[in-house]
Amino acid sequence: MKKKLLTLGIVGAFAMNMIGCMGPQQNNTERGALQGALLGGLLGGVIGHNKGRKTAEGAAIGALGGAVLGGALGNKQDKESGNK
Repeated sequence: MKKKLLTLGIVGAFAMNMIGCMGPQQNNTERGALQGALLGGLLGGVIGHNKGRKTAEGAAIGALGGAVLGGALGNKQDKESGNK
């Protein structure tokens, strides 16, 4: 069951990332926050599940942390390239 859940999460994150790239042009801050939230949520869910069956809490914390870090990195790239 764990392998199915992990595989489904990875495929879902990849699909969401590809769909996001096909939409209107986003700046690096938005793209970084989205990608960070997806990957952070996935990793947080896996870690939370393995550390005491708190999958939802781990996913929420991971998504929040990933969004903040991804957005900060994207913002830095935007400033360096002069986009906003």
